[in-house]
Amino acid sequence: MSRFRWRLFWALAILNVMAVMALLAITSSWPAARSQPSSAASSTDLDPEVEIAPTAVAAADATEVSRSAEPQPSFAADGGTVLLWHSWAGGDGDALTAVLARFQQERPQIRVETQFVAYGDLARTYTDAVKAGGGPDLILAPNWWLRDLAEEGVLLPLENRITTQERTQFIAAAIDNLSWKGVLYGLPTNFELVALYYNRRLLDEKALPRVAEELIELALASPTQGIGVYTNFYHLFWGIPAYGGRLFDADGRVVLEQTTGTADFLDWLLRAQETPGIFVALDYGMLMDRFKKEEYALFIDGPWSIGELRERFGADLGVAPLPAGPAGPARPWLSADGVFLNPAAAAQRQELALTLARHLTSAESASLLAGVAGRLPARKGADLGGDALLAGFMRQGATALPQPHQAEMDEVWFYAGEMIAQVLNGAATPEEAVLEAATLINEANGK
Repeated sequence: MSRFRWRLFWALAILNVMAVMALLAITSSWPAARSQPSSAASSTDLDPEVEIAPTAVAAADATEVSRSAEPQPSFAADGGTVLLWHSWAGGDGDALTAVLARFQQERPQIRVETQFVAYGDLARTYTDAVKAGGGPDLILAPNWWLRDLAEEGVLLPLENRITTQERTQFIAAAIDNLSWKGVLYGLPTNFELVALYYNRRLLDEKALPRVAEELIELALASPTQGIGVYTNFYHLFWGIPAYGGRLFDADGRVVLEQTTGTADFLDWLLRAQETPGIFVALDYGMLMDRFKKEEYALFIDGPWSIGELRERFGADLGVAPLPAGPAGPARPWLSADGVFLNPAAAAQRQELALTLARHLTSAESASLLAGVAGRLPARKGADLGGDALLAGFMRQGATALPQPHQAEMDEVWFYAGEMIAQVLNGAATPEEAVLEAATLINEANGK
């Protein structure tokens, strides 16, 4: 199971507990992404002197990214040992091997030890170890766990250790996604978000929609120029800010109803559903199947589908930013993975860990992560190796918003999903559905 699927698993688990009706039951056909770490980790239980896989060597040799000068601990020359826990396997594990091998070449006085922990066990195992005064010096983890780990007090705040200049070297939404209550806790390695896949056999690149209304116009001109729209709230959020809506105010209160933007976007979605050639549904597997069968030219989805779709379409597959709305560009949610430090570690080990964290998130390492694992690098200036699909998602990242991970989101998933379903089923007008959803979410959150 991919890291993305684990992230949405917990949100949907909450949704399923609350949902008496089956309006939002997610089918078993979630995106099949790159292989998720398993408990068998012999290939990625990395030793500092392990040989790099041939593919990683090739990617490393092909990567020529200048390294910017970054602050280093004053005692780094004395060396030491730093322990990293991770759950990266498959291509991710190969990329990590290459990245750490480079680090050992550049800083042989710092020994890096790694330990693979199965993804489903990593957060709890880490938390228990740190609370007992032990654990690794740093950990690779998704932002999905940030709130819980920060509230448990098992993450070292980096707010005063990472300069403003360093932060500007990352995609803005990625670095912001690793902050909790205004405090930075991690440095981002890679990220995910949705953008617009297109089939060049059915739609000329010059005809790609610039605004959302053109999606309807394309389908009206020819149904094969239509689009598949998955109605999960994560996949649809991009349209709310594009139409002028907002989810939260500064106090965590849902304000969807305070502008017409969200209702306007839902009205567009309803009109799209009624257009021949546009398929709007909560059945992800069906939508993916129809796109692969070339029943429509466009599909909104994330980088977890690159492997599957590249195999089906080859060079005919493209990725472009989502179309803008009346209020501005599409702004999908961005979810980052990153590296976090242990507050229980001794001061010297924290500094050594920060040195390694900077290397793990450098432009050179980001280039290896893109080239070997096919991940979207959070670091600006990374070499994508000419991968046009990754480049398309990177362009979308420029307008993305950091996915919220505040406690109020626990109530959003269900009620926002029900809001969408009511509109598409004709049970409520967009305005009625938005008002009801905002009211119920705020009541559930005590706002």
